Amino acid sequence: MSWGTELWDQFDNLEKHTQWGIDVLEKFIKFVKERTEIELSYAKQLRNLSKKYQPKKNSKEEEEYRYTSARAFLATLNEMNDYAGQHEVISENMTSLITGELTRYVQELKQERKSHFHDGRKAQQHIETCWKQLEASKRRFERDCKEADRAQQYFEKMDADINVTKADVEKARQQAQLRHQMAEDSKAEYSSTLQKFNSEQHDHYYTHIPHIFQKIQEMEERRIVRIGESMKTFAEVDRQVIPIIGKCLDEITKAAESIDHKNDSQLVIEAFKSGFEPPGDVDFEDFTQPMKRTVSESSLSNSRADGKSEPKFGGKSKGKLWPFIKKNKSPKQQKEPLSHRFNEFMTSKPKIHCFRSLKRGGAGPEDFSNLPPEQRRKKLQQKVDELNRDIQKEMDQRDALTKMKDVYIKNPQMGDAASVDHRLAELGQNIEKLRLEVQKFEAWLAEVEGRLSMRSEARRQSGLYEAQNPSAVNSCAQDRESPDGSYTEEQSQETEMKVPATDFDDEFDDEEPLPTIGTCKALYTFEGQNEGTISVAEGEMLYVIEEDKGDGWTRIRRNEDEEGYVPTSYVEVYLDKNAKGAMTYI
Repeated sequence: MSWGTELWDQFDNLEKHTQWGIDVLEKFIKFVKERTEIELSYAKQLRNLSKKYQPKKNSKEEEEYRYTSARAFLATLNEMNDYAGQHEVISENMTSLITGELTRYVQELKQERKSHFHDGRKAQQHIETCWKQLEASKRRFERDCKEADRAQQYFEKMDADINVTKADVEKARQQAQLRHQMAEDSKAEYSSTLQKFNSEQHDHYYTHIPHIFQKIQEMEERRIVRIGESMKTFAEVDRQVIPIIGKCLDEITKAAESIDHKNDSQLVIEAFKSGFEPPGDVDFEDFTQPMKRTVSESSLSNSRADGKSEPKFGGKSKGKLWPFIKKNKSPKQQKEPLSHRFNEFMTSKPKIHCFRSLKRGGAGPEDFSNLPPEQRRKKLQQKVDELNRDIQKEMDQRDALTKMKDVYIKNPQMGDAASVDHRLAELGQNIEKLRLEVQKFEAWLAEVEGRLSMRSEARRQSGLYEAQNPSAVNSCAQDRESPDGSYTEEQSQETEMKVPATDFDDEFDDEEPLPTIGTCKALYTFEGQNEGTISVAEGEMLYVIEEDKGDGWTRIRRNEDEEGYVPTSYVEVYLDKNAKGAMTYI
């Protein structure tokens, strides 16, 4: 099956067909090129998507990735980044192995096709030229034959005419012979041209054209094979990345399987555990009995034994006043050492956390005293660990510089040993500062851990007492709601005090209002809308009855019936050093 023998007369159709084949190849190249652009765009979008949901450095989102579900999501984002990389590999391989190679091949194919069809046209022009020569020789032979016939007829006519001279007849005869000779020469030339044309035509249709068409056929078959190989490469490029993509998907599945709901639940406890105890039951106040009305934790007023009017702490509200809770007494309460009860009372200073945003500066205290006990312990522990890591880094640098100095001392040509002394001194100072910081934070941490252990022991003793004296416990239940509706450190401290009371309670139940220890001037207007606070106007002068103990709040009094807490940064305090009864809270 050869185009040279089967399609010897289809030169124009073969030319159109081979051009169509090149168009198909160029169309496939364009298709692959657009595919590579799609792969690149897809990879870019995947990378942007992964980057968009990556946690920002030094942000709150980084803390969220301690949970297994968040870590699994982060692993998914990282694997999607690798997944995008495989699509970039697909694009690069298709560009180099298909688009680039086929583009060069198309240029070569066009040149080869042009050469073959140029040879075909040249052969066709040659045979057409031979045909024209044959036609010209044939026409010339035909013309000479006709002229010879006319000359012969004219001679015969002149020879039969008796009136024509003999000279004219001889002239006619010679003309006839000349025409016959010319006809014979034309005949011979025509015969020779015909033989030559037949030979050329035979070579054209049986040698030259088959050879040219065979080359064109081979060229077209190579094109078909090449596009088939390119399609296989197209699939193989995808197939090569499938194992890696499969690994990415396996890692995503592995990350999903690593999610531990129990562990995440425990992390939530560790993150938000305050260390406080839930509030106890509120005791029943019997208003039908003609007896002295006791003050419960849910009451706003503080009744006095001498029959004074109830002071309205907090200014406007007569609701609960959490910072000024008093304990109810029970006749069944067991005795406890007075010194221990006094210390517990003195350490039960309220902590108001909901107004931290009102402090100027925005940052919390260095010792994290604004946090609940458990959270404060965690923060302090993290700070100690961070400082220890910094110390280790500084010590590593110092050791490295010390070794470098030793090398310089042994080999002075390598460097000046004195050049590192300044840096070593700086590192020594830094290490000393960091160690002082560690000691400071470790002291705070030991303090917090000591309080937590004391509370744990108090809760254990309280539990034993509750089991033995349920009625007394019910009568001593208190409302531990903080000004913002949450539970604060006071709650756990009150739990420690939830033990049988002694006569020491009588002394505090019947105490007089706290004495003033100085005065203060309001620098800004403060709207005390929460329980335990008091509203003040800018420039107003008030009495100080309890100074700031590190929580950012100062207790003040406007008159006998109005007192409460205001942010320390909102007032300018003038303490009276000689004030009697001034108390220091631990």
